[in-house]
Amino acid sequence: MIYDYTIKTGKGEDLNLSDYKGKVILIVNTATGCGFTPQYAPIEQLYKDYHDQGLEILDIPCNQFGGQAPGSDEEIHDFCTIHYNTTFPQMKKADVNGDNELPLFTFLKSQRGFEGFGDSKMAKMMEQMLQKADPDYASKSDIKWNFTKFVIDRDGNVVARFEPTADMADVEACIKSLL
Repeated sequence: MIYDYTIKTGKGEDLNLSDYKGKVILIVNTATGCGFTPQYAPIEQLYKDYHDQGLEILDIPCNQFGGQAPGSDEEIHDFCTIHYNTTFPQMKKADVNGDNELPLFTFLKSQRGFEGFGDSKMAKMMEQMLQKADPDYASKSDIKWNFTKFVIDRDGNVVARFEPTADMADVEACIKSLL
């Protein structure tokens, strides 16, 4: 269950996910130098619009995809607050795949595997890029890139996974349906 996990805040303190019982949670792996980085703006808007209704956002920076989050936790936080005026909590930078992945992401991926990027132009570009690196990528539950999002309902169930190419309006609709 999601509430069994503890992660580190950007300041290195433990955050027990059990503290979020009864909340809708959006968990997203982010990066400051990615083509999807502008998604910080709609994510912040979600936080502003729905936090008072029970939405929590956990931003977990990750440097595993193209080295696109190279800074320290403090540098990443400063970038996000300066460029996107983010106010939602930012966690300690962590791996989401591989031997050093956060156990939270092992759990999330076990609950919601990869279901594709969709049909957009960006989706096709992502598919081509990943196909070259790993022809079998689509059958694996690994996180494929920055800004993969998981939505958790008020009971701690992982109800949706949105790839970075997903329309943010779809993410919002999912969240609204759970509030």
